Amino acid sequence: MSEQNPNPYAADGDPNGNYQWGPTPGYGYPNNAPGYGYPQQPTVADGTPMPYAGPPAGVGGGAPLMSIGDITVMNDSIVTPSGTMPLKGAVWTATDMSRTEEKIPTVAIVLAIVFALLCLIGLLFLLMKEKQTTGFIQVTVTSGGRHHSTMVPAVGPHSFHMIMGQINYARSLSV
Repeated sequence: MSEQNPNPYAADGDPNGNYQWGPTPGYGYPNNAPGYGYPQQPTVADGTPMPYAGPPAGVGGGAPLMSIGDITVMNDSIVTPSGTMPLKGAVWTATDMSRTEEKIPTVAIVLAIVFALLCLIGLLFLLMKEKQTTGFIQVTVTSGGRHHSTMVPAVGPHSFHMIMGQINYARSLSV
């Protein structure tokens, strides 16, 4: 770079103008301003690190009560990726978009063919059934003029009942 246009990213005192890694002063990151950069661990007078004592009192609004997909229910609010909503007066809905199929597994067909040649009892293998659940459960919450919807994967035929139990608990908190 020329003398007229020096490298703004050069390290202080570097005659070659090499790049300075990290935040650059003047672009929203002052050098020694408190609250910028990585937080330092507090120390006692002799420089020994203090043990972690948890978050300061009154910060964060408490621990989450429950979570459904990416919706988290706190003591007085609902936290979603689209923003925070008030818990009081929230409207919860769930839609089951899953299905459970029942089929005869391939192993049962092979065993039925092999044992049917030996004796007719091999046909009992065709009574074996396998249940497979696919799809999602859509959970929607509306409160304070905001709306958020999430899809929870169904892992079994009991998934919708489990999600409905969580939604009923959230409804009881929203009253």
